[in-house]
Amino acid sequence: MSETQNIQWFPGHMAKTRRLIQESLPQVDIVVEITDARIPASSRNPELAGWVGDKPRIILLNKCDAADPAATARWIEYYKSQGIKALATDCRSGKGLKGFLPAVREELAELLKRREEKGMAGKSIRMMIVGIPNVGKSSFINRMAGEKRAKVEDRPGVTRGRQWVRVAQGVDLLDMPGVLWPKFEDPAVGERLAFTGAVKDGVVDIELLAMRLLEWLAQEYPQVLKDRYKLEDTREMESFERLEAVGRKRGMLISGGEVNTERAAITVMDEYRSGKLGALTLELPKRE
Repeated sequence: MSETQNIQWFPGHMAKTRRLIQESLPQVDIVVEITDARIPASSRNPELAGWVGDKPRIILLNKCDAADPAATARWIEYYKSQGIKALATDCRSGKGLKGFLPAVREELAELLKRREEKGMAGKSIRMMIVGIPNVGKSSFINRMAGEKRAKVEDRPGVTRGRQWVRVAQGVDLLDMPGVLWPKFEDPAVGERLAFTGAVKDGVVDIELLAMRLLEWLAQEYPQVLKDRYKLEDTREMESFERLEAVGRKRGMLISGGEVNTERAAITVMDEYRSGKLGALTLELPKRE
């Protein structure tokens, strides 16, 4: 088995975002944390809970169409057991978003009742949208606003400043840039973030990353390798051999009949991230 890369990525603008989030929290009624349904734990900033404290919070398990539905259901139940409301969504298509505002109003029921009693029923609900890079915050805001208000690109680090967006009568969102944390204590977390594209490819060894993903697929979803790359049981293969086998099956050969393993690695990562390998979840909640 190949070694896990020690991946770290915390560009300077993220330190500024951390400060912005903490400074802006008193201005909002609820925090909406958008995560990646393929890696629900690894895509949550561990610093956020300390910043948010007792403020109401909702988690969106976004990109749910790219995740295993049974695993997503387990995560929703897990968060429910922790007293946190979680919804499965796909913000590009709008799936799951119909229940979002009702869920927000349910979480804020006591606050809204107090406002009504004070004659402040018309005061806007203000919510902060947070998440790591590339989890779909901009797609969420554009869907909710019904128009393109936030820039959408399938790469991390596109949103750089905070912005208020009105998405419905009496509902305002505060969009924050994606922010990671200064150090991934568990190398597996950094690796999963790199798998999904939350960490820039420029800071990782793409061939090693693809080898690690293929290793995981060989153990957990061997049928995917058979269906997509026409590879039979590869569990006993060395990691580099498995990547070479993918490249050979795809005809990615260079002079002398050698395999262009970099091209094969890029293909594997692109096909995983675009969902061509199927609906896969990389981690499950611990059983209580």
